[in-house]
Amino acid sequence: MIREQIEEKLRTAFTPVHLEVHDESYRHNVPAGAESHFKIVIVSDSFLNQRFLMRHRAIYGVLADELAGSVHALALHTYTEKEWAGLQDTVPASPNCRGAGTLA
Repeated sequence: MIREQIEEKLRTAFTPVHLEVHDESYRHNVPAGAESHFKIVIVSDSFLNQRFLMRHRAIYGVLADELAGSVHALALHTYTEKEWAGLQDTVPASPNCRGAGTLA
């Protein structure tokens, strides 16, 4: 499954203290069983002194094969341990799908 591949690659690359990979494909206008939209919450001190853009680019690099394949969208929430503690372990909820696109 793609979710497990994503988790494994992120654990290897960033050694996170917290990692959540949620398949949110069911919230979008895609065929049943599609693994195309993911929300990732990752907490790692690998992100120290990096702006969000650099963190996201690093993740895109690690997941290049998945993004070239069936993964259409990633909602990335990247934090250092200190940032995560300041959020009290919460992340923004994903917005509702606006219905863009059609079923294939």
